Amino acid sequence: MPEVSTRRAAVTAAIEQAGIVAIIRMKEPDKVRAVAEAIAAGGARALEVTMTVPRAVDLIAELAPSMPSGFLLGAGTVVDAATAGRVIDAGAQFVVGPVFRREVIAACHQRDIPVMPGCFTPTEILDAWEAGADVIKVFPATALGPGFFKDIRGPLPHVRLMPTGGVTRDNAGDWIKAGAVAIGVGTALVDKQAVAERRWDAIAANARHFVRAVQLARGTAPAVV
Repeated sequence: MPEVSTRRAAVTAAIEQAGIVAIIRMKEPDKVRAVAEAIAAGGARALEVTMTVPRAVDLIAELAPSMPSGFLLGAGTVVDAATAGRVIDAGAQFVVGPVFRREVIAACHQRDIPVMPGCFTPTEILDAWEAGADVIKVFPATALGPGFFKDIRGPLPHVRLMPTGGVTRDNAGDWIKAGAVAIGVGTALVDKQAVAERRWDAIAANARHFVRAVQLARGTAPAVV
């Protein structure tokens, strides 16, 4: 794997420390800021705004300068180098893709930005890692389960894996115990009904649940008073 810059390594390490990448994939751009603020209030520290959100690039540009200190804002569903450049210009600190595209890895690394391509098979995972991926997004993880991570990490213990799809309130910790460096969480965190009803407190509560699930799985959870 190519040498990693200090900046890229620092952002990647921060994502790993956070343990959760919250994913916003919704059709109501006017609610994105409220959802992002609720996620931050719940203790999550990394957020991915997907390109399927209307005005996604503009929203990233609007959110980037106003999120709390230490919060990481990224872009998701990036499938080409041109889009990678646009989201980075808008302020994205990391880039996520649903598939493995070498041109996206190259475009991000030219700008010193970590990238997490989507892979499914062991061959894809290793190819993407050797191409320089900072974290491998295993997607869709719905069809695989935490046992897949245990199996992959046997021969490939050095590869950073993050499941997306199939991560729920009940199994979040299982992925971490199986070797995931972080979990990507979408609808299980950003509940559609809560968004429709503007119950931002419910989204914050979901974020707190996932944060604690990761902490418990790592053995770093603070005692509950």
